Amino acid sequence: MPPSEVPVSPPQSQGTADRATDAPGRGAWAALVVLTLINLFNYLDRYVVPAVAESIKRSELHLSDAQIGQLGSAFFFVYMFAAPVFGAYGSRQWRLRLVAAGVAVWSVATAAAGLAHSYGSLLGARGAVGIGEAAYSAIAPAVLADYFPERMRGRVFAVFYGAIPVGSALGFITGGFVDHHAGWRAAFFVAGLPGLLAAALTLTLRNPLPGAHDAERSPKQAPDSGALESASGWSAYLRLIGNTGYIVAVLGYAAYTFGFGGIAFWMATFLMRVRGLTETVANGQLGAIVVVTGFVGTLIGGWVGDALATRVRRGYLWVSGVSMLIAAPFVYVALTASSPSVYWPALAAADLLLFISTSPINTVILGDVPPPSRAAAMAASIFAIHLLGDVPSPWLIGRLSDATSLGHAVLILPVAVLVSGMIWTVGAVRRTTGVNRSRGEEQPG
Repeated sequence: MPPSEVPVSPPQSQGTADRATDAPGRGAWAALVVLTLINLFNYLDRYVVPAVAESIKRSELHLSDAQIGQLGSAFFFVYMFAAPVFGAYGSRQWRLRLVAAGVAVWSVATAAAGLAHSYGSLLGARGAVGIGEAAYSAIAPAVLADYFPERMRGRVFAVFYGAIPVGSALGFITGGFVDHHAGWRAAFFVAGLPGLLAAALTLTLRNPLPGAHDAERSPKQAPDSGALESASGWSAYLRLIGNTGYIVAVLGYAAYTFGFGGIAFWMATFLMRVRGLTETVANGQLGAIVVVTGFVGTLIGGWVGDALATRVRRGYLWVSGVSMLIAAPFVYVALTASSPSVYWPALAAADLLLFISTSPINTVILGDVPPPSRAAAMAASIFAIHLLGDVPSPWLIGRLSDATSLGHAVLILPVAVLVSGMIWTVGAVRRTTGVNRSRGEEQPG
């Protein structure tokens, strides 16, 4: 078998089974580095579009705001429908080969957008990016959960999701810089092609055995590959329907994604058109804020979530809910204040709080389901949060902008952030139950 197809369980020491399952297996740290690097390219490729949106609109394509918004919606539309297909096979021995193929597909598709000479071809290229990213996003978090013990997952996901702000910022900065010097087409080439190297690196990783690091299992008790395949597949989605804790987490995540997706897609354009900033200043300042507040916020969320979860029931969900409730007024101020001395600090505070929830809520989603169903749970959450979140969000804001103004259209975003916080906080207060075999009654959320 190629290295990526060899299931790896944690090394067994001479001590107890608990000690054996408490240490990350061989290659876990290398996998974290590689998958985090890929996550950086993941978000760089996504956010090169908003960075060059104004240039595309002024190009020979002559697009409306609604059509610009549809470039984001097309990606997420394909992404959300493709994710369940890959998630159904997210516990198989060849899952890392799916990840590598997905990374290669989205990298080529990103570069292909630079060759588009019609709106249809540009829209098709962005849709193809969604196919590749779906394979990666559905499977990679489940792989990391299988590499590391439960007590470390908040911090592990903080590192993994810390690539989101870095990649997003690089998308804005790289896209804006290349667009300024070489045009928007070249920006897609620069963003897409380096991902092919990351795809090759994925094939060097070894596949961890699902559930091998969960506290209730010893390596001897870990399921064999036949049991894993029977526990995964499309039937895994049926097990999620009655999981109340999982449903609450995903519904709040959908509202969060509506708000965050709208901010991410339209903020650079908002700063240029409504606040009068140049493309270079808007993308540069926005990128700097995103990379600093996003990286710091994601790390804070992971560490605080791990610490609070050992002391408070559903600690991860509390972190996510409270951070969103505090974030909502800052989002509103960032979109309504006219003074840079007010809207820049408000935007920084909003971004920090939005990113704090990233690691905790994904820990909840993966922790509230049995190990063989993790990829399916992640895929189902991807489908739901994008169907209700950033598939309609960029397009809807674009339509509202065409009908009124962009300054008025974006005011739906703080409402979505507030709804997200309310759902997660009510879920934490009510102590909704879900499936968590490693803690009995207590859940990671």
